[in-house]
Formats: sequence, C-alpha cells, structure tokens
Amino acid sequence: FMTTIYYPTLTSVLAWVSARYTCVLFGWDITGGACLAIAAFFLCTSYAVNALSPVLAGKFQVGTTVIKVIPLILMGVVGLIVGLSNGLTVQNFTNIVDPSKSTGHALYAAVVATAFAYQGWIIATSINAELKDAKKNLPRALVVGTIAVIVIYILYYIGLAGGVTNEVMMKGGQDGAKIAFETIFTKAGGTLLFVFVIISCLGTLNGLMLGNTRGMYSLAVRGEGPKPEMFKQVDSITNMPTNSSILGLFLAGFWLLYWYGAIILQIAGESPWFGPFSFDTSELPIVTIYAAYIPIFIAMMIKEKELSGFKRFVMPILDICDCLFMTYA
Repeated sequence: FMTTIYYPTLTSVLAWVSARYTCVLFGWDITGGACLAIAAFFLCTSYAVNALSPVLAGKFQVGTTVIKVIPLILMGVVGLIVGLSNGLTVQNFTNIVDPSKSTGHALYAAVVATAFAYQGWIIATSINAELKDAKKNLPRALVVGTIAVIVIYILYYIGLAGGVTNEVMMKGGQDGAKIAFETIFTKAGGTLLFVFVIISCLGTLNGLMLGNTRGMYSLAVRGEGPKPEMFKQVDSITNMPTNSSILGLFLAGFWLLYWYGAIILQIAGESPWFGPFSFDTSELPIVTIYAAYIPIFIAMMIKEKELSGFKRFVMPILDICDCLFMTYA
C-alpha cells in the first residue's frame, strides 16, 4: 500500500501543487495542460536529482527546508502584528464565512485536510535502512521535526489571518495566500516570498520522491515483496536502488495522470475521464492509511509481549480510537 499508493499519490499531488503555485505566480491557468506539463517536469526533475545523487537530494532537502521556514516565520510574526493592529485577525477568528455548514462536518473535513499537511513524518521511515543508528536518531528526528512543523505552521496560518479575510482565502486558494503576502509585504516583497513558497513545495516534493523511490527497496532489503533480489539492487556509483526508483517514478506518473483526468478536469468544468471511478487521490492515502493502521495495532497488542503494559495495550488502544475517528472524519 505504501509503495504502490501512498508514496506515489502524495508525490504526484505535490508535483501538481508546485506547478499550481508556479502558474499562480505567472498568472497562468491552473487547470490547463500547461500546469500538467509543469507538474510532469517537476516530477521528472525531482526523480533525476534523487536518482543521480542521493547526497545532492539530501542537501537540497536541507536547503529548501531552511528556505521554506523564512516566509513561514515572516508571515507568522509580521502577519500577526499587522492583523492585531488592524483588527483583521480577531475578525477572522470570530466570524463564520458560511453559517449553513454543519459545524461537526466542517470540523471533520478540516481535520482530514490538516492531516494531509502533516503526513511527511511517515515517509521519513522509508530511509531507516540508510540512517546511522536509526533506532535512536529516527525517533529524535520525528519528534523534534513534528513539533517544530506544528508550531511554525500554526503561527503561519495565524499570520495569514492578518493579511486577508477568510472569504478571500477560501475563495482564492493559492491566490488567497499570494494576496496575503502582497498585502503584508508589498507587491514586490510578496512576489519574492511567494517564490520561496514554491521552492518549499519543491522541497516537499523532493522529500516525497526520496521516500517514493525507496518504496520497493525498503521491502526487498528485508526479503519481502515481489522479486526482492531485483528491487534490492543498489547502483555502485550513485548508491541508489535504481530498479525501485524507476518503479516509483512510473507509479507517481500514473497517479499524476489519474489526478488530472479525475479531478482537474472536473474543476475545469469538463467531463472526467474515469466516470464514476473518479476520486480525489489526495484524500485516498490519508484516509486509507488510518484504516490500515488498525490491524497493525491489534497485532501489536497480541504479539509484542516484551513491551510494558502501557506500551502494549494503552497506547495501541488510544491509537485505534484515533484511527476510527480519522476514518469516520
């Protein structure tokens, strides 16, 4: 599931998101063929960087992470100050845009959408076989990284609330974020920071591609999955699992094409290619993975006899409750 659906669907969606922000920057149609072509170019470029030099891909990941933090923190701090001074932050947090929406249903939809933004931590586990002292360093990275991301992004969203009204943000999507940047930092500054946002999206795409290209390898290196002897092969020069990465690119390309034919054509007011089988592939991995966790936690309670009672029973039960909530939402 992670190799064939989870990694490639998220990777294809991020390629499209990066392309959409690029089209918004230049004023191009975000539902046309040009956006699809840019998304395919970003997808192939990200694959090439990861396939030719995993070390370079890692450095690019670190660099884009630093770059993405700049506009997020600036918008969070400056947007909060401006929003509190002009009253827009308080207005956005106290007024409901559409009172006809059921509060419960709107909250559930928001939870699923928010979960999409915090899925990256799972993908970090795909490279555990390549880390030094993974048992110690991976949990540290996940805990520190997740907490940092939560704090920075909550601050960022509060900052956005000081730049534009909820109505503009909900109606405009990517345009709403661009308007917020231009309102707070002037048109030139807003455009520059918006370029940083595009770079941050490409960094996220790179991280997703890093996990996507290692999907089959992470199975094969443990002697599992189809043809492990083929997919666990590593290139002696690039130190890259080439066969696994090629399959990952193919799957991401397939889901990008499906995304365009099933969702984007509907947004553009055209008939989707797949009729009743058209669905939002950005929701598929998020919702399904929580359902897939449930039997894993049940097996954990049955088999992991060396764990303490708290880790063996209490934590998995709480996790199952969370999974049931997310699946329902």
